[in-house]
Amino acid sequence: MEHYVGLDVSLKLTSICIVDRTGKVEREGVVASDPEAIATFIKLHAPHVVRIGLETGATSTWLWTELNKIGLPVICIDARHAKAVLKMQINKSDRNDAAGIARIMQCGWYKEVCVKDLDSHATKALLVSRALLVKIKRDIENQIRGLLKNLGLVIGRAKMNMFAMRAAQLAEDRSELFAAVDPLLKAREAVEQQIVDLDRKVLRLARNNAQVRRFMTAPGIGPVTALCFLATIDDPARFKRSRSVGAYVGLTTADTHPARLTGRAESRNAAIRCCEVTSTRRPMCCSHA
Repeated sequence: MEHYVGLDVSLKLTSICIVDRTGKVEREGVVASDPEAIATFIKLHAPHVVRIGLETGATSTWLWTELNKIGLPVICIDARHAKAVLKMQINKSDRNDAAGIARIMQCGWYKEVCVKDLDSHATKALLVSRALLVKIKRDIENQIRGLLKNLGLVIGRAKMNMFAMRAAQLAEDRSELFAAVDPLLKAREAVEQQIVDLDRKVLRLARNNAQVRRFMTAPGIGPVTALCFLATIDDPARFKRSRSVGAYVGLTTADTHPARLTGRAESRNAAIRCCEVTSTRRPMCCSHA
């Protein structure tokens, strides 16, 4: 007998529903949100499983990868499409959502989402961490500029180590002001050192990847932009045509494009769009601020 399984995943628990080919519920249960526990339940109660569905979410990459390694026919479906189906139910609960996803698997009316591999997520995590530290450093500098500017002390244009030296010189004659600025300067120095360490890791990744080195031959494309593009695209085979890549990252030819109107592509790929803007504004730079 064919079985179809729906998983409604939360951080701690996962609701599981198993239906037959007619959509009749055969088994329901709740297990820990762990691949081994989910696989054990499915193998015990659905030995002839055809499809296992789960929505995109915070842990969907991890669960999909581990269940796929075990050999289960797991499919990750678009959460927005699943929501359109599940909202037709009168009572919304984890149990009912799992049953709804199971019936989506049974009827085959779903859009499968391509799950990126863990290497792409690791690369993206490194770039996101670096971007956050760069933002923190910029916010600290702006805060220092604001504190000094209130008292008529203007740092002006200052790059690299000149910023810290200039800020310290302006504040050293006022002890109460120096007490507020000095901790910020020390925090900025610590953050800057972490950025330097991450830059080394980014450069190492770029040098060890032939595809990234090829991307960097284009004017304005540095290691950050190249790695971000590689991690965003992951598998080029998932795009049927090359022009779909532009829409995927939010580059559309007209303001009437659905991705432009909804903002989904832009919000989903904010990092790569930031790198693209940086590269176009500074065509001869290496794009690592």
